[in-house]
Amino acid sequence: MFSAFSQQRTDFLKVSKVVDGDTFWVINSRGKEEKIRLIGVNTPEVRNTGRTQVEYFGKEASDFVKALLTGRRVRLEYDVGRYDRYKRTLAYVYLEDGTFLNALLVKEGFANVATYPPNVKYVELFMKLEREARNKKKGLWKE
Repeated sequence: MFSAFSQQRTDFLKVSKVVDGDTFWVINSRGKEEKIRLIGVNTPEVRNTGRTQVEYFGKEASDFVKALLTGRRVRLEYDVGRYDRYKRTLAYVYLEDGTFLNALLVKEGFANVATYPPNVKYVELFMKLEREARNKKKGLWKE
């Protein structure tokens, strides 16, 4: 699995629920639930809320992340902007084994690159991984 280590260290937090492929909740250090949105990537939508349509490969992306995160703990790394306009915490996410979740999703074709400055720390890595996934016709890029 793809792994990377950051200079920024935080404690591991328990995942309390997974919403979809790029959004989940953790129990923060104050014992409260906190909504996390992955930085730099976007997975297809899986829920039809009236505003959002169910998108191709959404269920697969959501199931992949649920399998990785359910009942697990993660470490969060932040970039320049800590919150988005919906008040979700923006983070790069690492599993306990060091797997860099954001990068893994792009590498395996479960997500595409979605960069919003100023949070661009890993944009070059994500772009490279997306090109490779497209070339290998993985996940979203299957014919």
